[in-house]
Amino acid sequence: MEEPRNPINDISTEISDKENQIKAEKLQAGFLAGNVSRRGFMTGAVALGATLAGASTIVEQALAATPKAGGRLKIGITGGSTSDTLDPGQILDAFNINVLMGQTRGNMTRIRPDGQIEGDLCESFEASNGAKTWKFNVRQGVEFHNGKSMTSEDVVDSIRHHMGEDSTSAAKGIVAGIKSIKADGKYGVVMELNEGNADITMALSDYHLNICPSNGDGSIDWQSGVGAGAYVLEEYDPGVRAFTTKNPNFYNADTEAWFDEVETIGVIDPTARMSALSTGAIDCINNVPPKTAGRLGKMMNVKTLISTGNKQITLPMHCDKEPFTDPNVRNAVKHIVNRQDWLDKVLYGYGELGNDNPIGPANIYRATTEELPQREYDPELAKSLLKKAGHDGLSIKFHAADTGFAGAVDAGSLMAESAKAAGINIEVVREPNDGYWSNVWTKKAFSACYWSGRPTEDWIFSLIYASDAKWNDTNWKNSGFDKLMLEARAETDQAKRRAMYVEMQQILHTDGGLCLPLFQSEIMGYRTSIGVPEQVGNDWELDGHRCALRWWKA
Repeated sequence: MEEPRNPINDISTEISDKENQIKAEKLQAGFLAGNVSRRGFMTGAVALGATLAGASTIVEQALAATPKAGGRLKIGITGGSTSDTLDPGQILDAFNINVLMGQTRGNMTRIRPDGQIEGDLCESFEASNGAKTWKFNVRQGVEFHNGKSMTSEDVVDSIRHHMGEDSTSAAKGIVAGIKSIKADGKYGVVMELNEGNADITMALSDYHLNICPSNGDGSIDWQSGVGAGAYVLEEYDPGVRAFTTKNPNFYNADTEAWFDEVETIGVIDPTARMSALSTGAIDCINNVPPKTAGRLGKMMNVKTLISTGNKQITLPMHCDKEPFTDPNVRNAVKHIVNRQDWLDKVLYGYGELGNDNPIGPANIYRATTEELPQREYDPELAKSLLKKAGHDGLSIKFHAADTGFAGAVDAGSLMAESAKAAGINIEVVREPNDGYWSNVWTKKAFSACYWSGRPTEDWIFSLIYASDAKWNDTNWKNSGFDKLMLEARAETDQAKRRAMYVEMQQILHTDGGLCLPLFQSEIMGYRTSIGVPEQVGNDWELDGHRCALRWWKA
């Protein structure tokens, strides 16, 4: 984070007497816990030697840090498209992640701001049989927005929606390891896995795996937008606008979901997003371009929120399309990207160098630089790799739009310039932002992309890089990689598991169609009229896309 949110000053620093300092700390703790009234705190603080101004400041800060119910949150967000759908298996980007997972629906589990997993619509879970058998206890008393009581049938059918050979869900790879899932009574769910997997509860928090009402025939009702989340979907214009109202029957209404209403507006243009935040037309924005991030600090009544996680900029090359069918060509392209130049000129320092490896700084089994040396800009090596592939020079097209990642077109121009020394001619094709994810990404052989990363190695590997992954955006297939993925998933010895994941990173780095130049910081802005907790989630932007749940009107 660039700055702490709602900092609470310490009145004891204003008091010179040691004994009174201890009393002041106890007084302040009592006030923050709600055991001491405002008047009592002010009187006591001044009596102990604090200034009236100092005590008053602490009162105001404490009140600002206390969640209050009411008001409307207006979110200006990127990552929406007119082709968006309410089908959880087809959620593509930030707009729908925030509206569906973050507002209207829940999952079996969810990730806390501290990165730990906890139950959501399933309140508890336990493993047996070497983590191959999992028992989940469905939260009782939960109602869907249409009044239907949630049972184990809803949970089972919601997960099955993504399973099977005929599934078109993007989460198909995530649930591929589930052998069977069935109801165990009205509020029990038993999941059998093909092999032990200690990470399955983390995977079940994926934003596709929303719990929807069962139709009673094995299918789910996703078309209505009904869920069991904190907010009820009232209006939905795909990629343009969504309007939700507070669910009066939300199971956790006493500790989160403070707003009465949430309006989510798709604002693709970064200038328009920043302008709307500045004028107060919207309360918070995501995806602030690094080159304009400095402007946030100069805006009145606006704060900057920066989180560092596994968000990554990628340039997927289709391994089944010429000229990228040859790994030598793929590696040549990886060597013509000047990564430091990109970090300085595209991200303006908001990030770190990538190494064509999707396992990021927040993952626990990330390969070290000794295990996977940093790939450098080396046009001469790129030229020799092209010759090994039988090419004397190369001409390729790079398709980009700012929705791919902020500054993608400019990054393409930098790459085109640095590629000349290797005899590679790159034509940068500027694509429309609207429809980019359905018309360009996975369709064009070489394009701009970003991923928010995933908290576990198995999750990101099975989602994107397994041969049968739904979102295999490089069309890369490697049987050795697939075999290791299954073995690592079931391995309980941490040292052996780490060795397997490191080997997988090395295989992908050397053979894959992934060019990953940078890890990017999440840069967001919000109005001072919005209260934000001191610890926010960094698994996704906007507090893990749960800003509507965790933030409040200050």
